[in-house]
Amino acid sequence: MVLSYGDLTLKFIVGFLVMVLQINLFGRGNIAPTSAIDQLQNYVLGGIVGGMIYNESITLLQFTIVLLIWTLVVFVAKFLTNHNNFFRKVIEGNPQLIIKNGKIDVDLALKNGLSANDLSFKLRQAGVMDVRNVKRAVFERNGQLTIILKNEDSLKYPLILDGKIDTEELDTVGKDEEWVEKQLKQRSLEVSEVYMANYIDGQLIIYEY
Repeated sequence: MVLSYGDLTLKFIVGFLVMVLQINLFGRGNIAPTSAIDQLQNYVLGGIVGGMIYNESITLLQFTIVLLIWTLVVFVAKFLTNHNNFFRKVIEGNPQLIIKNGKIDVDLALKNGLSANDLSFKLRQAGVMDVRNVKRAVFERNGQLTIILKNEDSLKYPLILDGKIDTEELDTVGKDEEWVEKQLKQRSLEVSEVYMANYIDGQLIIYEY
């Protein structure tokens, strides 16, 4: 079957436009993925475009519909993860505290697929040669390791993200939800009205929607 360069060009254009549409709809997270959804979005979109664009049995209309369906699926997934803690945990998972006060949680590291070799490499990348100097090391959702050393000042703990209280971070700083609600009440705010709240030097720094 002879490849129609006209159809190929149109599919390239449609694929490009849908990619631009997704970037504008979902932000620039898929350019530098920080979550499982961002990475999956790129993989599947690339597979759809790369796998279907040269297949002449797939019409331009079918190609466009498949791309729009995938855009809808990503939109629903992002909406659920931003507004529901259960779906966020299921789809993206939670950051994991791998090292606390110089001690490695080996079981948790292995559960998250982080071998000793991987952990050692990530620590060396951050310039850490002695684990005992690490106050906290968090294994993020995108596979990166966020490290805070014991001698670092002005530590920042995100207690509220996207209108939801992070109970694990609350435990880390020795606070509870009642304390957070009291801090918000002093500012006449509800948790759902807070975009982000960081615990810095004993104070709750709040950024509203």
